[in-house]
Amino acid sequence: MKQNEINIFKCKKICFNKKYDILVGGFPCQAFSIAGYRRGFDDERGNLFWSIVDLIKLLDERHGKPSVLLLENVKNLKTHDKGRTYTVIKEQLELLGYTVKEKVINTKDITRLPQNRERIYIAAFLDPNVANRFKFFEEIEKYKVIKTEEQRREDIRRVLDLHLTKIENEKYYYTKEKYPLYFLNEEEYLGLDEGERKEQRVNIDEQIDEEYQFYQVRRGMYVRKNKNGVCPTLTANMGTGGHNVPLIKVYDGVRKLTPAETFKIQGFPIGFGYELPTQYKGRDFSDGRLYKQAGNAVSVDVAALIAKEILKALHASVEIEEIEKNVIHS
Repeated sequence: MKQNEINIFKCKKICFNKKYDILVGGFPCQAFSIAGYRRGFDDERGNLFWSIVDLIKLLDERHGKPSVLLLENVKNLKTHDKGRTYTVIKEQLELLGYTVKEKVINTKDITRLPQNRERIYIAAFLDPNVANRFKFFEEIEKYKVIKTEEQRREDIRRVLDLHLTKIENEKYYYTKEKYPLYFLNEEEYLGLDEGERKEQRVNIDEQIDEEYQFYQVRRGMYVRKNKNGVCPTLTANMGTGGHNVPLIKVYDGVRKLTPAETFKIQGFPIGFGYELPTQYKGRDFSDGRLYKQAGNAVSVDVAALIAKEILKALHASVEIEEIEKNVIHS
């Protein structure tokens, strides 16, 4: 038996030796993302949804289906292929016996995390009574967080490591030596050959001029400040450069976010019980891999809110069952 077959066998043995009440997961979002090619089920990554269906069936054969499912994906999943993709997903979960609820939620709207991150959350319940008691998606307005300008700045201050300096962290800073086309003055811009000259002159020193704001150099063509005053959606390819890298102005220059800052923007308690890996199997763990993990993660504070409401619905169901039993026995 090959090593990968042994690993699969061990995984199955561990996964199927007990009953699971709640199954939490997701399937790669790139197949449905606006930022990707949006091929959906035609993309092998999109087809991993069927692995979730197969897993539920396998669990059912051994111990019964999970009582609750919680899945997450990009908001474009809801409208992909004119809504047909999500219709298939919902129908498949319903065929498995689940009552399905879904909601597109923006991280910045219901938490203090300063990130514009819209994602679809899918909650599915075997017991329709529990589903009826789960009101979070229908009552989302109750959870909206209204922020003053000072609170917005404080939320950003909380996730940025403003003590960092260019001397110690030069690799995160944008300089003319590293990015000459991002620091063009008027004379340098006009002196470029027409084939090299972008439609707009880019000069980071001039155009990234506010602290506690987030910027991006879009496709190397122009500088854009995020209109919401918070960090744009963190993506898995932040570590590869390009237009997906959020930039900030600090006291000694302009730099991109560090890996630790991207995780803090996602809600991970870096420095408070959660540390980023520095090595894996004796090799340094690269920044690129950390950026990818942060971009693929779910905003912790949103997940915690949903989990809390699911537990409330489940506990209410248990309490009602206990009351009903007592009434019957009395």
